[in-house]
Amino acid sequence: MEHSPLSNLDSSEASSSSADDLILASSRPKKRAGRKKFRETRHPVYRGVRMRNAGKWVCELREPTEQRRVWLGTYPTPEMAARAHDVAALALRGRAACLNFADSVWRLPVPASTDARELRRCAAEAAEAFREKAPAPDERAEDYSGEYDDVMAELAEGALMSPPPCLGWRFSWDDEVASDDPADLELWSF
Repeated sequence: MEHSPLSNLDSSEASSSSADDLILASSRPKKRAGRKKFRETRHPVYRGVRMRNAGKWVCELREPTEQRRVWLGTYPTPEMAARAHDVAALALRGRAACLNFADSVWRLPVPASTDARELRRCAAEAAEAFREKAPAPDERAEDYSGEYDDVMAELAEGALMSPPPCLGWRFSWDDEVASDDPADLELWSF
């Protein structure tokens, strides 16, 4: 088993460490890019995160001793990509890592190896753990909508049917005209 930069750091030490020990991306703002002709794709706050054309967010990180980049994957939200960055940064740089989120030290798993495949796997797991969950539809709302659909179908059928005959009483205009008092039918008197 390879030595991890945080392997000697147990959870009790991580929770008792002060916030001053952490280096957060928000406390070290990014420098403006010198590119003038091209659109900026880097995220304005999160380190190691940039946007692709399709609205997806990608994450990559440079290894500290070598000039190679470790590809960490493509994610639907910048927050997920930032979490993936934090996992890899903790594995590669330990306490010297510049993190996107302060709670990453104790909430994210640190890979035992600094191998690129292992980093990608752990980064993907951490990002999935922070995926925004779609709100579950309320079961009562589903039942209500089903009842509502039935009621609407019955109303539509009822509009197409002829009215039921009245029992015991029939109306006829001829009966009213033949009555003794024609004033009841006049609407206006001139």
